[in-house]
Amino acid sequence: MSKVRAKEYQGRIDHALATPKLQDALHKFGDAFLLAREKAFSQYDFEALRQEIADCKDEVAAHRQQYLEQFITNAEAAGATVYLAKTAADANQYIAELARTKGVKLVTKSKSMASEETHLNQALESAGVEALETDLGEWIIQLAGQRPSHMVMPAIHMFKEEVAELFSKVTGAEEPAEIAHLVQVAREQLRQGYLDADMGITGANVAVAETGGIALVTNEGNARLVSTLPKIHVALLGVEKIVPTLEDAATIIRTLPKNATGQLLTSYVTWIRGAVPCGDGDKELHLVLLDNGRSALAESPQCRDALRCIKCGACANVCPVYQTVGGHVFGHVYIGAIGIILTAFFHGLDKAAEIVRACIGCRACVTVCPSNIDLEHIILSLRETIGHEEGIGLGKSIVFRKVMRNRKLFHSLIRAASLLQKPVTGGNRTIRHLPLFFSSLTEWRTLPAVAEKSLRDQWTKIPQKVEKPRYKVALFGGCANDFLYPELGIDLIKVMNKLDVEVSYPLDQNCCGVPALYSGDKETAVALAEQNIAAMLKDDPDFVLTTCPTCTMALQRDFVEFLKDNPVWADKAKHLAEITVDAAGFIVNQLGAAEVFKGLSAAEKVTYHDSCHLKRGAGVWKEPRELLTTSGRELVEMDHADRCCGFGGSYSLTSHPDISKQILGDKIKDIEKSGASCVAMDCPGCMLQLRGGLEKQEVDVRAMHTIQLLAESLE
Repeated sequence: MSKVRAKEYQGRIDHALATPKLQDALHKFGDAFLLAREKAFSQYDFEALRQEIADCKDEVAAHRQQYLEQFITNAEAAGATVYLAKTAADANQYIAELARTKGVKLVTKSKSMASEETHLNQALESAGVEALETDLGEWIIQLAGQRPSHMVMPAIHMFKEEVAELFSKVTGAEEPAEIAHLVQVAREQLRQGYLDADMGITGANVAVAETGGIALVTNEGNARLVSTLPKIHVALLGVEKIVPTLEDAATIIRTLPKNATGQLLTSYVTWIRGAVPCGDGDKELHLVLLDNGRSALAESPQCRDALRCIKCGACANVCPVYQTVGGHVFGHVYIGAIGIILTAFFHGLDKAAEIVRACIGCRACVTVCPSNIDLEHIILSLRETIGHEEGIGLGKSIVFRKVMRNRKLFHSLIRAASLLQKPVTGGNRTIRHLPLFFSSLTEWRTLPAVAEKSLRDQWTKIPQKVEKPRYKVALFGGCANDFLYPELGIDLIKVMNKLDVEVSYPLDQNCCGVPALYSGDKETAVALAEQNIAAMLKDDPDFVLTTCPTCTMALQRDFVEFLKDNPVWADKAKHLAEITVDAAGFIVNQLGAAEVFKGLSAAEKVTYHDSCHLKRGAGVWKEPRELLTTSGRELVEMDHADRCCGFGGSYSLTSHPDISKQILGDKIKDIEKSGASCVAMDCPGCMLQLRGGLEKQEVDVRAMHTIQLLAESLE
């Protein structure tokens, strides 16, 4: 990204962060959405529905030419005119030329993200045709000269006072900032446009190959007016909207409103097929099928699942980054996690680069996606592509490729850092202030000092007394457990020995590679995967335990993905994945040993923070809670327990510390509100973030790993 673009992007971030009303509105909507969504799906099997949608979309992707031809044939047989546009310019030219030859002066439009994608309004304006947006949100942003900040609710970022000011300019009167009144003003201002328009333009939510028809799913009656009153109806839709059958379309329509707005069903579901009689002549229906990068996306093994998207916008609704900065920062035309991918293929990788880096990787989007798209996985592949195209920067390149791959050099430098830091730490385990240009790193949280002795350097002197081990396990410590919090590893030994489990620490293990992967350096991540597989399997442990869920995901998922086509490493990676388990999950699920800790601790009030990759990656969230409550602690659930804390590794240090700070502030408010004296978690990264934020804000709540609390119980 150029320095000018980077500065402009940072300016948009700063503006968003300086608008607390924006964050408040998006958080309130996000909270309300989750409740409404849960209620809407209460009588449905969401997992079954989204797998059905994924299968349907994959079927079309695998035979896309067949279904495209079937749709075109059936649509034309019903009287529609079909145009296949290879690019956005092709689509705009076809529609503008159609308007010119038909003498169209005014076009009414219902909400269409495809028309936003092609910048159709500007093309029509250049052709001398006025385009009037009739969706309330779209009309508002048209008046404001903005683009949508959400795929379903385009003006969600605006407040009623701003809308009243816009409407006042239109009417010439001072319009009060009352929502019911503003809606009435919109009705009055837009009504004549429906009657005067020569052409109506819509999008489509689905296109059915077996019938050649389309369906519109809307909450406002404007789409029916736009598609009905003018004698020319143009529907602009991406080719990925095609599904094989009406039954497939019904599944999407059944799912879409529930996952988009928490509604059981939208106000209007409109089915349109072919040309129909219209007064003194037949109505024209033009279906403009838009490719514009979709074929390239379909050919990408890493990214093609994104074509499953049904454009519900839910990935933004639950995204902590979107809730912090909104869609005008975390988006281009399409917003949120899916917007990152679509932008890369529809508008160019250069347009996507900034929002690729803005993703914190919390996987909240993956959990709610109705098409079962692993959005985080695809975004990581785009980071790799950007890393190849733009480079990852000289500093990171040296750290990852020259230092981190060389385990002995890497660990020697960390040991040296533990000595060099002493003038700053004064011998303390916490760094409260850093000097000079590092000072910003400790403005809003403290940081842990590098331990004087790492876990690996203490290991041989840590006593273990297990006469008849039930299991022999290897600990994959990860960088934080090893060099920042070695006491966590010692506590793990205490807990495991109590449960008749013997623990080893393979000294050849290295960083899990996630920092390199998230920076776009997959080559280093693969090299580290091979190092770690060899190290962790060397002594044939029964299980490999982790105390960091990001490391868990690396060993369980990433290593397998990296090496699936490597005949030397593929089976070894699978075996490591099969025996890798989070420590809390191991105690509850493999050992069935929660009762061992029954009533051992004092009645402390504890709240629990779900680490993103633990709950939404490894699927562990009940187990730590069971261990905490069984041990005698009073568990008080905080609001938004599974909302990201904002750490994200380098995200909070060098990439987007300003966004991380805001997300952390929200989490600390929830912790304080719980009334707990301790917040538990199962991730050293989250512990770094939350402990640092609590200490900096002088909040008297300690942040502890669940394993540490279990060790306390034994004492």
